[in-house]
Amino acid sequence: MTPAPPRVLTVAGSDSGGGAGVQADLKTMLALGVHGMSVITAVTAQNSLGVQGAWELPVEAVRAQYRSVVDDVGVQAVKTGMLASAELVEAVAELITGTDAPAVVDPVGVSKHGDPLLAASALDAVRTRLLPAATLATPNLDEVAQLTGVRAGSEDDLRRAAAAVLAYGPRWVLVKGGHLPGHADAVDLLTDGSAEHWLRAPRLDNRHTHGTGCTLASAVACGLAKGLTVPEAVTAAKEYVTGAIAAGFALGAGIGPVDHGWRLRT
Repeated sequence: MTPAPPRVLTVAGSDSGGGAGVQADLKTMLALGVHGMSVITAVTAQNSLGVQGAWELPVEAVRAQYRSVVDDVGVQAVKTGMLASAELVEAVAELITGTDAPAVVDPVGVSKHGDPLLAASALDAVRTRLLPAATLATPNLDEVAQLTGVRAGSEDDLRRAAAAVLAYGPRWVLVKGGHLPGHADAVDLLTDGSAEHWLRAPRLDNRHTHGTGCTLASAVACGLAKGLTVPEAVTAAKEYVTGAIAAGFALGAGIGPVDHGWRLRT
């Protein structure tokens, strides 16, 4: 009998277009050789042009999905994405705090198209409940500004941005600098407040980048589930995501997705 692969659980919203959210998470997990499982927190009507609607699930439905999976199957890592409301943020923070597995928190605030995916009233719950439960938080520059008020306009600002997020209690933070203006490279800073790891990859001329953040956080969770350290898992995830962005393809009339299966075709 074949032994089960490492198990990773995503707690996130559904993207009907298949480029981000739970769908991107599960594709990433399959591509990276782990068994992916899901707790759906919200359903979105979403395509390449944006989010046309979003409906969050009741807290009891989210809690029941989580307990069903964790209590029977078990997990080696948990990844969180779209949590929508303060009530869901608080419930999920409580669940992952009580689970003996590393947690990667992608503090999703807005979609690639600028559509809000987190209620303003939920920001404080993210700061005080969810971030302290995180092994690693993976905010982009907009999410750093939303959570801390720190706006990073240069590479030097990434340290300040990271410190502001670490002040809320995650063990590590990966500040994603992909939106930094005027840089030939996509520069990210991973730090726990003492060790610093700078990750660089060429900035790719491809607008089809839907799902990048979900994919990166899921890839890190896969690495942690396999027993990698946080720096090792993030380095491997950055390499995987860079390839997925390079292979991103047009879909619909707007922004297409990254290609989660790019390694399977190379």
